[in-house]
Amino acid sequence: MNTRPDKHDPTTLRLLTQAVHAGNSIDPGTGAIRTPLVLANSYALPEDPSAISWSGTDVPLYTRNSGVNQLALQEKLAVLDNGEDAVALASGVAALHAVFFTFVSSGDHVVVADVVYEASYRLFAELLPEKYGIQATFVDTSDLDAVRAAIRPNTKLVHAETPANPTTRIADIAALAQIAHAGGALLSVDSTFASPLLLKPLDLGADLVVHSLTKYINGHGDAMGGAVIGSRSLINRIKSDAMVDVGGVISPFNAWLITRGSVTLPLRMRQHSSNAQAVAEFLEADPRVAFVAYPGLASHPQHELAARTMPHGFGGMLAFAVRGDPDIQNQFVSNLRIITSAVSLGHDESLIVHVGTSGPRAQHYPAEFKKWGHLRLSVGLEDPDDLVADLAAALELTLPS
Repeated sequence: MNTRPDKHDPTTLRLLTQAVHAGNSIDPGTGAIRTPLVLANSYALPEDPSAISWSGTDVPLYTRNSGVNQLALQEKLAVLDNGEDAVALASGVAALHAVFFTFVSSGDHVVVADVVYEASYRLFAELLPEKYGIQATFVDTSDLDAVRAAIRPNTKLVHAETPANPTTRIADIAALAQIAHAGGALLSVDSTFASPLLLKPLDLGADLVVHSLTKYINGHGDAMGGAVIGSRSLINRIKSDAMVDVGGVISPFNAWLITRGSVTLPLRMRQHSSNAQAVAEFLEADPRVAFVAYPGLASHPQHELAARTMPHGFGGMLAFAVRGDPDIQNQFVSNLRIITSAVSLGHDESLIVHVGTSGPRAQHYPAEFKKWGHLRLSVGLEDPDDLVADLAAALELTLPS
């Protein structure tokens, strides 16, 4: 880098510095060096407001349109994902819905990964087809021929998840982008499991990247939010349609909390990835464990693709099962003393949840998931030796060697 770094120009900064400074500014009223929390729902109008767009989103006017904390967070998110602009919304599902609501209309067709977050699956399997006549084809996005064959003349969107929830399947974003664009469709990628620190879908050809900010970007389990990042023209459409007139805006307090949490994202993702690798290797070596799905293991079906597209780490999410019926899986979870049984992921503490073999998405899971069910483990920031010891003790109590 030959340009002198300048915190006022994030393009001159390396990633760790961007995480600290992007989106932040000195408050002109108080001189505070951090953008303060502003809970106002309305902002003072200029003396002559005749030129104002009452639905404008670039200047604070009314918090359903934009507020100080939302604008700061959006600036940071756009920088971290190498996008032109971002929109922050009330939750990850609000962000997903915003993409689908904005870019797909009645009679359109979408191609959707057959392993996606449950809300995404239900939106395209039930709600959008029933309410708006939108057609959806679910495909294995690791099978590029299947994706290609699913494209129709009225396909407007291809939506993928990588790593996928919960199987950790990896998608070839560059190849999917070529297929989508050749068919005149957009490619949206839910990259929540990876975060912008491990994967930048826009750099690989995706048009839009979606994050549940609730997870890794916030990182502390205390705020809800979602975001979409992409070109300014596409994001402006989402802001106009799905934010201002549908109303799924993020609250100022959540935007402030997530901005604060995002500062340590690079450091946390390194530890999440390192811890998860150690845990995955331990579990894979124990014969009482039926399977482990983690992109950092050589046994993972898309390990080479993951290594190529996620060179800085494989994230903190893995799935596995112990050998036994659902009661054994639940007993194993109840025997843990450090790892907490709870939904969500990306927190500072490790979280585990037992998921059985039923449900509409299960038909698309790999054979081992269908046979055993799975334990979705979000590996946190604890000492990895403590996590391994906790898992080892629970295994011994559940299935004595």
